[in-house]
Amino acid sequence: MLYENPLTSPADLEGFRLEGDGAVSFPLGRLRLESVRPPADGQAANVVLWCPEDFPADVVIEWDFWPIREPGLCILFFHAAGHHGTDLFELAPRTGPYEQYHHGDLDTYHVSYFRRRWPEERKLHTCNLRKSYGFHLVAQGPDPLPAVQDAEGPYALRLVASGGRITFSVDDLVAFSWTDASPLPGGKLGFRQMAPMIGEYANLRVSHPTPQP
Repeated sequence: MLYENPLTSPADLEGFRLEGDGAVSFPLGRLRLESVRPPADGQAANVVLWCPEDFPADVVIEWDFWPIREPGLCILFFHAAGHHGTDLFELAPRTGPYEQYHHGDLDTYHVSYFRRRWPEERKLHTCNLRKSYGFHLVAQGPDPLPAVQDAEGPYALRLVASGGRITFSVDDLVAFSWTDASPLPGGKLGFRQMAPMIGEYANLRVSHPTPQP
């Protein structure tokens, strides 16, 4: 295990960085993340919460997730760092608009796993993997998460990056698996939400991948 955080109280967020006008709370003993701005504010209403740790290229990232309010969208950023390996927190300040993350001064992967913000996203639920710098859609697969009214969390989300291969699953159901010929070297991870989404998170765990025989 490289890192473990139950995300059950404000003390568990020591060192975390919130970008955008958001609020964190723990009404049910797990992290609740939401924007304090109306959706009409567009990209300015979106938020990102960064974990302060840096992780290597080969990792398993796991967390528990509860969708509380939609429409909205949830993303995991991972392997986030400056273009030349600069620490993410040493870059120019970011305030939530998505362009700052895919066409800013950082490189990262981002998997959007609860895409319910717009009508076209709600017609067919998918998980998307993008690589930045840029807005490169590199993998896509079905999203098994139900709508909020049918959700009975927690849902176990798992992202495995090993040898350039990236696999994402929900409750052990694989949504996609893709191999990057030029994988990013590692970095920070963060949770992003698009207003008016409210999501809850717990049991963040980062570990080494299991060696393959």
